[in-house]
Amino acid sequence: MTGNSDQVQKQASTEATDWLILLKDDPEDGALQQAFEAWRRQSPVNAAAWESMRQASKAMDKATPVHAERWQPALAELRGAAHDDDTAGTMPSRIAPTRHANGPKGRHSVGRIGRRQALRVGGIAAVVCLLALVVGPDLWLDLRADYATGTAETKTIRLSDDSTVTLAPRSAITVAYTRGERRIHLLAGETFFQVTPNAGHPFRVTARTIDVTVLGTRFDVRHEDNGATVAVEKGVVRVGRPTADPPVAETLTAGQSVRMSWAGRAERSDQPVDQIAAWRRNQLIARDQPLGAVVDALHRYYTGKIIVTDAALAARPVTGVYNLADPIAALHGIARAQNAVVRRITPWLIFVSAS
Repeated sequence: MTGNSDQVQKQASTEATDWLILLKDDPEDGALQQAFEAWRRQSPVNAAAWESMRQASKAMDKATPVHAERWQPALAELRGAAHDDDTAGTMPSRIAPTRHANGPKGRHSVGRIGRRQALRVGGIAAVVCLLALVVGPDLWLDLRADYATGTAETKTIRLSDDSTVTLAPRSAITVAYTRGERRIHLLAGETFFQVTPNAGHPFRVTARTIDVTVLGTRFDVRHEDNGATVAVEKGVVRVGRPTADPPVAETLTAGQSVRMSWAGRAERSDQPVDQIAAWRRNQLIARDQPLGAVVDALHRYYTGKIIVTDAALAARPVTGVYNLADPIAALHGIARAQNAVVRRITPWLIFVSAS
């Protein structure tokens, strides 16, 4: 019975995606609107699937386009080519709607032109998603950084003092060595450090307002939306926000970690040493972490955008070990444990929603 229910929900999710494309393609078509409303009212499952898709669409609309001057000309060219196809007569004129029993493809068949238009809309969406949401931020980091990695790429850098820095995917750093100190600025992502001791030249890592100071140790620093997390594999580090009033500082030893917000609020925890920076072994280890945070970790291994459409779903705790070498399979495993639905809209866009 559960299997049949899952199949119904997946079918409704697929049909909701089709409706989104058709309605965006021709919002003035009254017959299409009537057919859509009939489908939406047909069952609570359809209504829930549409609400999930509507929230996902709103999330995409709120995404801030970056480097628009670079991708908008390509988008205009795509639209112009699509218009030329229509006016040149290469596609047949619109076929009258045909009513059938189920779904947008049956209720409102628009013939071959509908399929071409849907593919064209999907292609444009893919270009916008890739260039505006993926390439833009990565390009900007590359321009600022001394060292950076791309999607699913790791890189180990040996510094002039024989310390090493291993960058996780989609990470970026700058390096500034002076006579008084050795400083690394983590611009984005996550890095693992193995520091050569030198008491006269302290080693510091900064992530926005957060400062990590060590003499010689092995530790991991992760830059997050609302702060940074530091975990120590060996040695001692001090993590603080010196500009806070009063200043905040936490001392960590092996097996300890702290998540510190940009404002200086600290949350300490312990974890097995062999689980620190598990991404170096292509493992994602989650221990009662919010699903949204776990999905964010997968972003670095997927060329595109993964959007969790439901805030309640994003807050659900996730525990498990996932293979980062196959991020799509890992995403399906995470979703399956939460009875969630994964929908791949384009090669660069995935929605995760409650079933």
